[in-house]
Amino acid sequence: MSEVLTFTDSGIYCPAGDFYVDPWRPVDRALITHGHSDHAREGMGRYLATPGTAPILRHRLGDVAVRTLDYGKPLKIGDATVSFHPAGHVPGSAQIRIEVKGEVWVVSGDYKVVDDGLSEPFEPVPCHAFITECTFGLPVFNWTPLPELKAQLNDWWAANAAEGRASILGAYSLGKAQRLLAMLDPSIGPILTHGAVENTNDVLRAEGFDLPNTTLVTPDTNAKDHPGALVLAPPSALGSPWARRFGQASSAFASGWMALRGVRRRRAADRGFVVSDHADWHGLNKAIGATGAERVFVTHGYTSVFRRWLEEQGYDAAIVETQYEGESLDTDSPSETGEPSETGSGSENEQKSETGEVIETGPESENGRASKTGQESETG
Repeated sequence: MSEVLTFTDSGIYCPAGDFYVDPWRPVDRALITHGHSDHAREGMGRYLATPGTAPILRHRLGDVAVRTLDYGKPLKIGDATVSFHPAGHVPGSAQIRIEVKGEVWVVSGDYKVVDDGLSEPFEPVPCHAFITECTFGLPVFNWTPLPELKAQLNDWWAANAAEGRASILGAYSLGKAQRLLAMLDPSIGPILTHGAVENTNDVLRAEGFDLPNTTLVTPDTNAKDHPGALVLAPPSALGSPWARRFGQASSAFASGWMALRGVRRRRAADRGFVVSDHADWHGLNKAIGATGAERVFVTHGYTSVFRRWLEEQGYDAAIVETQYEGESLDTDSPSETGEPSETGSGSENEQKSETGEVIETGPESENGRASKTGQESETG
């Protein structure tokens, strides 16, 4: 089998086309899966992205040279043929299919298989080799069904509004915030937004996304003028001086890490909503199986345990070291800060509970919810 892609200090490289996919160091030509800044960084000579990702790149990086390529349209670059296919992660996100001499590899970027009604739905791409994230590559991670999540969000907000409290919801500013926004019932009360969220809302509205009306929080915003409001903000804003203007508000985090009780407890939030723009355990396995790939490269997540799981299923699996980050609660999304996250990035430390026991990941561990000692795992 030919090596369509190689893994370098600058990123994932295609020698046949002389380009990189989501490089983390400056290169001449970069193919970009989506707009989060751990995948789309400044300093590249040329960018190639989907029409849905290009406005986010320009919003974040300024006047950069971005060429766009529609989903499913093949493009010849040197001796390689590339095409973009929906990843379902955030609006405009793509998997990148690369074919060289009949050999097909796919770089998934970040993805989820559940149609959230906002992002273009994930489409499996047949290939010989698949490069997959595994941010949530443990059986304990199973996302709340969307109708149930919508009910949970609005019931929490309505209860707080009835008691005269604001509801502050922490979520990544690109993708997840808009996904949650589309689930909210505006009849409950006003919806206020942090600047990082509202700036992204503006970009997506300009691209035709129909989002509920929101009001930007400014230094002059008085919480008394917005009784019963829901405030949508990046995670770092919760508990900050910015949030204190809303008084005795109820706070919540929306993250896949809320599936772990220990994370919910340490964040000291009133509520946790189990939702992510990454695939859960079942989604990862479903996506990989649908590709028909024999080789699977795992990156940024529970890489060691997920690789072992794939090997047990008969795949030729390997780990790829990258600078991609996945999902974190301890810092903002990469789209907001560009700084490395402290958790959620796939370090080996994430595979242990708070007491140090390694989390079981196979079916024998009651769907991954117990450590070797039989206690519920509390990592994150």
